Amino acid sequence: MAMKKKKSTVPGDEIITLTNVCKAYSAGAPTLKNVNLHIKKGEFVFIVGDSGSGKSTLIKLLLRELTITSGYINVMGYDLSRIRHRKIPKFRRNLGVVFQDFRLLKDRNVYENVAFAQRIIQKSTKEIKRNVPSILAVVGLAGKYKAKPKQLSGGEQQRVALARALVNKPTILLADEPTGNLDPKNSWEIMKLLEQINENGTTVIVVTHNREIVNAMQKRVVALKKGVIISDEEKGGYIDED
Repeated sequence: MAMKKKKSTVPGDEIITLTNVCKAYSAGAPTLKNVNLHIKKGEFVFIVGDSGSGKSTLIKLLLRELTITSGYINVMGYDLSRIRHRKIPKFRRNLGVVFQDFRLLKDRNVYENVAFAQRIIQKSTKEIKRNVPSILAVVGLAGKYKAKPKQLSGGEQQRVALARALVNKPTILLADEPTGNLDPKNSWEIMKLLEQINENGTTVIVVTHNREIVNAMQKRVVALKKGVIISDEEKGGYIDED
């Protein structure tokens, strides 16, 4: 009964709710301080800020890789301060994650890298054979399914990582510096794919330092500085620090 009451405090259109969230490590000052953030289903949100501002900590809290020190955090109806350890894998099935360093399995080809995500959630071989080629086509890699990561460009490797994150049709896609290791052309191609994914209904949250992309795309921009949200603007731009 307590869990149901807790969930009912989250408005129906909100998919992520942080209320007075603080995260402090054992040594030093808090990394996040009294963060309040509300993200609706289907939004595209940039999280920006200098190194050490708390961006990575925020992503880890949303993934439940870290637990909050105080406050309240709810993602997709899960109270992450109270979720039982055995339920975390089920919670994460509805999250797609893309990292700056791709994190591909170097000894497996493109098809197997994407299929791996399906096998984790015990999809049948028939479903995998249908779903993997379909998502590879979406990210423009239909002809590269036999290639190993070392045979691909950086942009192509990030597309594989994106396909792997999307193949299970996540409710939320978290992208942590997805263009950090890419040249401008490939960076824009990845961002166009993320925008397309968002237009199809997936909530997309992107942590980035890429000022040009943030300013050009005119999405919602949440800026962090020293663990505090200093700006939250619709159709915002990159915040210039003093």
